[in-house]
Amino acid sequence: MSWNNGMRSCAKLLMSSEAALQASAKRGFHSTGVKRMGGGHGHDEPYYMHAKHMYNLDRMKHQKLTMSLAVATVFSIGAAVPVIAVIFQQKKAASG
Repeated sequence: MSWNNGMRSCAKLLMSSEAALQASAKRGFHSTGVKRMGGGHGHDEPYYMHAKHMYNLDRMKHQKLTMSLAVATVFSIGAAVPVIAVIFQQKKAASG
């Protein structure tokens, strides 16, 4: 008789723990709310100041020097990365 009661209590315990596991493993999307940074414009003025003509490239100081350096830098990185990758692969293949 006590064996039967023990088996019943174990079965109830297993069923309740299985139900708890199924309840905690629900699929679905969850996200937190969007944080608002102040008034209705999406930014606080003291912490975020956007210049009126921030991206006017024709009014940039030292435009020729800055743009030529930027283009040269991007081009050299774009050319150097594949060359370095090929050299690395060839060294790796030669050693293995």
